[in-house]
Amino acid sequence: MSTQKSQQDLWKQQVGEAAAQLIDEGMVVGLGTGTTANYLVLALGERVRQGLHIIGAVSSSQATMDLAASLNIPLTDLDHHPVLDIYIDGADEIDPQLQLIKGAGGALVREKIVASSAKHFVVIADPSKLVKQLGHIFPLPVEVTPLAKTPVKLHLEALGANVTLRVRNGETFITDNKNNILDCTFPQGITDPVTLDAKIQSIVGVVETGLFLNMAEKVLIGGPEGVKVLHR
Repeated sequence: MSTQKSQQDLWKQQVGEAAAQLIDEGMVVGLGTGTTANYLVLALGERVRQGLHIIGAVSSSQATMDLAASLNIPLTDLDHHPVLDIYIDGADEIDPQLQLIKGAGGALVREKIVASSAKHFVVIADPSKLVKQLGHIFPLPVEVTPLAKTPVKLHLEALGANVTLRVRNGETFITDNKNNILDCTFPQGITDPVTLDAKIQSIVGVVETGLFLNMAEKVLIGGPEGVKVLHR
């Protein structure tokens, strides 16, 4: 298991470094959240150290912001730069149409906001994230306002989901936006992501879902044969 883990980390590092090469002089960049995105941030930090000048980076989570700041990557926000040149982030699941499930790290709302503000959205991942159908490996996270978590849970169960309130370290998980996350598993997977997303979005109290649909322009997959590029 440890060998497989280190190999997976190597692939994540490989694809993170490849994605950092997509960042050009003078860009405004969006930085994702998670273990794969961390390798991107580390690689970008090294490029900045070697002289790359970017206008600034918008982080999709406090954790990413802290890491970027520690590497002297210049930071900005969407108030100062509402349009980004590129957003690069990982994903939990990627189907053949490049539809995504994201949010295992809990930053789905900010990730979707930053992704939708970018001219180009590039996903980086290792081969384990490629699936034939969404919803079989990772649960679909739904961020909700705390007041609505129980009514929303009932609505989600009516849609066929098994729903669990996310808990971390024995305590209810709180997002950077001070909300809760309901993790939804679907016994048959997600057969129609577009319809499901629309139904969930219509529930009062739902802030956002972890379905990232028709957003990713391309996916970089790091693996034993190097980096492969998938296009939508």
